[in-house]
Amino acid sequence: MAKLHRAAEPDVLKPLLDRARLTPDSRERVMDHALALLADLRAAQTRGWVNQFLQEYRLNSSEGVALLSLAEAFLRVPDPETADLLIADKIGDADWKAHSGKSNSVLVNSATWGLMLGRALVGDEKTGALRRLISRAGEPFVRQAVGAAMKRMGEVFVMGRTIDEAMKRMKKPENKGFTASFDMLGEAARTKADAERYFQAYFEAIRAVGRDPKAGHSISVKLSALHPRYEVAQYDRCVPELTDTLAQLASESAAQGIPLTVDAEESERLDMSLDIIGSVARRPELKGWNGFGMAVQAYGKRARAVIGWADDLGRPMHVRLVKGAYWDSEIKRTQVEGLSDYPLFTRKAATDVSYLACARDMLAARNIVPAFASHNALTVATILDWAGDSRDFEFQRLHGMGEGLYERLVNEQGYHCRIYAPVGGHRDLLAYLVRRLLENGANSSFVHQLADEQLSEAELLADPVEKIAAVGGTRHPSIPLPVELFGAWKNSGGIDLAERFILAETAIAIASKPLPPAETSAPTDVRAAIDRATAAFPGWAATPLVTRAAILDRLADLLEENRIELMALAVKEAFKTLPDALGEVREAADFCRYYALQARTGLAPITLPGPTGERNELRMEGRGVWATIAPWNFPLAIFLGQTAAALVAGNAVVAKPAPQTPEIARAAVRLAHQAGVPEDALVLVTGGPEVGAALTSDPRIAGVAFTGSTPTAKKIATSLLEGDDRPLVPLIAETGGINAMIVDSTALPEQVVADVLTSAFRSAGQRCSALRLLLLQEEIAEGVIEMLRGAMELLILGDPADPRTDIGPVIDQAAYDKLMAYRDSAKAQWIKTVPVPATGLFVPPTMIRIDRPEDLTREWFGPILHVATWKAGQLAETVARVNAKGFGLTMGLHSRIARSAELVEAEARVGNLYINRSMIGAVVGSQPFGGEGLSGTGPKAGGPHYLHRFCAERAVSVDTTSAGGNATLLSLDEGGI
Repeated sequence: MAKLHRAAEPDVLKPLLDRARLTPDSRERVMDHALALLADLRAAQTRGWVNQFLQEYRLNSSEGVALLSLAEAFLRVPDPETADLLIADKIGDADWKAHSGKSNSVLVNSATWGLMLGRALVGDEKTGALRRLISRAGEPFVRQAVGAAMKRMGEVFVMGRTIDEAMKRMKKPENKGFTASFDMLGEAARTKADAERYFQAYFEAIRAVGRDPKAGHSISVKLSALHPRYEVAQYDRCVPELTDTLAQLASESAAQGIPLTVDAEESERLDMSLDIIGSVARRPELKGWNGFGMAVQAYGKRARAVIGWADDLGRPMHVRLVKGAYWDSEIKRTQVEGLSDYPLFTRKAATDVSYLACARDMLAARNIVPAFASHNALTVATILDWAGDSRDFEFQRLHGMGEGLYERLVNEQGYHCRIYAPVGGHRDLLAYLVRRLLENGANSSFVHQLADEQLSEAELLADPVEKIAAVGGTRHPSIPLPVELFGAWKNSGGIDLAERFILAETAIAIASKPLPPAETSAPTDVRAAIDRATAAFPGWAATPLVTRAAILDRLADLLEENRIELMALAVKEAFKTLPDALGEVREAADFCRYYALQARTGLAPITLPGPTGERNELRMEGRGVWATIAPWNFPLAIFLGQTAAALVAGNAVVAKPAPQTPEIARAAVRLAHQAGVPEDALVLVTGGPEVGAALTSDPRIAGVAFTGSTPTAKKIATSLLEGDDRPLVPLIAETGGINAMIVDSTALPEQVVADVLTSAFRSAGQRCSALRLLLLQEEIAEGVIEMLRGAMELLILGDPADPRTDIGPVIDQAAYDKLMAYRDSAKAQWIKTVPVPATGLFVPPTMIRIDRPEDLTREWFGPILHVATWKAGQLAETVARVNAKGFGLTMGLHSRIARSAELVEAEARVGNLYINRSMIGAVVGSQPFGGEGLSGTGPKAGGPHYLHRFCAERAVSVDTTSAGGNATLLSLDEGGI
């Protein structure tokens, strides 16, 4: 099963197509039944508020997206000023008038009228009778109306705010004949307190449902809500703890005599989930209880194998088959991690095929009690045909969706249908459910296609087997394999560290690689190195551009072939964790391939326009010998990125790594020579500041590429101007920054906390781009801080070679002493710190409160995060205060208000702005990296303008009339003597 989810899509689909295919006779029966179900569904569209809402405001319309985006954020905004900005942002530009009176629903039409009023007040309409009419009511009127609408949406999507309210609602006439699977749903746990709260909610819900066992209701639980570190790297800790936690819930369910189902998670957690579910299923105290169950996602390539696994457990298992809930995020993760193939199907029809094949297996299984969660009339009709007279299964649908599909089956034909019923506060739960709709391509689902009156019955009920067979089961053409993500250049390959056995193998392999003994270069070696590079420059510059580019491509291949050795050096010399070490090698390879492509397309000679009888050409050529000076925090990626750029532009290079990390640089240079770079065209010198000074002060150096501290960059800039006879040479400098993240009250706290932990503490805070200053809007500050405190408690500091480690030591004693001295000086302002191992250079991750942004005056290069607040309505002023610091490397913004993002984009004076994501991990060619002001000179590394800075631009103009004239002109058959 482990390798199946990386197999090619056609190979996985081939057996599924055979299993899902209908015979001609059954196809006719199924179509007849599906048409009847479709008629019931269409009739129900006039009844359900949500159905009519989705008909009028489809998710692929700007108004539909605007409404759901408003619903995602509005209820969690505590302050009126930001709420008004959010409303204006989401409804101020949409064309609500076009929807006026169009729906059969009075409620939908009323909502549309309210939105028209809202737009008139908060939109761009500054005059008119309607504006004048409602302007007296002011913004509170609109805010209250929107709040009421959002609460109404909450009632539609959420069964009840409490389990008692949800059970009471299930007794209403519209739910007659149906049972419920209640889910105390919410975000995944970020802290121990979150997990404990979710556990208590589940436990109390089990007891509440148990008070009325005849109702037949059940409970669904989400494992990621029960443990804040439900991650493969934390397997040894989280799996035993989660097994015990789930067993407690299962035991209570067994005692109450009600079913319990474990919901599905992302594919990277599948093996862990199966280990936990399998362990609980085999518990002797649960023998004889037949209510245990699990959900299986049909969009996963392993879905059918999981069905077989569940059947082989040797005990009755309730299996709920769903299409899947994390499609977009699964696709993105696979691309970002550079993995070999997707764990899921890339076409909706392929998921439908998988669903049918799994359904057929479930109906034939010995130990599975099937539950089919679907809103698709064709799927339901197919399952009914295959099941024949059997009633030993149930259907499931989401609360608020799919009304009409099952009522006749349940109340007239004796089938069983369960409603998946979310339970919880609207503020948190509505946001979660709406995100599922927004993030997972829900507009392509059957329910949303049903709302499209232009789709015929034949299109709605098209056979997915025929659709997939017609394209040979191939991957969707708009979703390239990760290696092909960037099209023109090959994306670097990753290692699937979310696979437990791969993670273990990688850790063992890295542990087996010894660190070579250190070598040093004396300052006197520098002159000899420059002598060699100077002599090699003419020959290397004369090497054809395509040859130099091909050498970089070969170097990228060699980096990936020697990935484990290079990762081991990064772990043992630079104290990088396994994910960071992998990222180091991938980024180095990406630099090489990207610069090879840029050289081919951007450094070739350009013919320029001019008068007849004249040839004009612009050439980009090497300048001479470049010095590249790299930092210890990216000892391979930045070291090789700077060097590869200089080389492919036709320069010879003397490369100096940081004194802390010479061995990984030495390995990189060996591979570069192996790839074809002449040994004298790339010369390595190692040592400390004296070696760097000797290098940059030599007048033969034609340019310097430096990454490091701002003070050192200034010293280098000064040294390049010394000496009357020294040429003016370029300096490319990328330095540090006081990098700020601004968070407003529309932001999702759980997402903010995850991104803050990554941005501030990953790599022990030793990244140029790392978050140093967190600026929280006052109204949400304490809540976010409290969640951050809890999340920080879970960070694991230790040996970076240990897969469990989140944060390793800082680079050396000098860095440790400087950081600890500053940290101790600010002890009175600590918000949170965490314990560290007794030995080693571990600086405790620390959160420090400051009164205002101006109190942070310098960059502290380590796991130290400063927190200040800002007032609602002062976003522009807050950005200006950050700009005033003079640094300009990275900035982050967390906000659901598009106009706020536009404001920050316009006003921020930074090289890299990150919105609603972490602030680290710039991708070559996708997010060119580099700052301005005190943070660097540009151009941006990994960007389209970088290589030109390494070149001398030379224009050549030739008068061809003096050597025979313009032959093309002479050949024209116009006029003549």
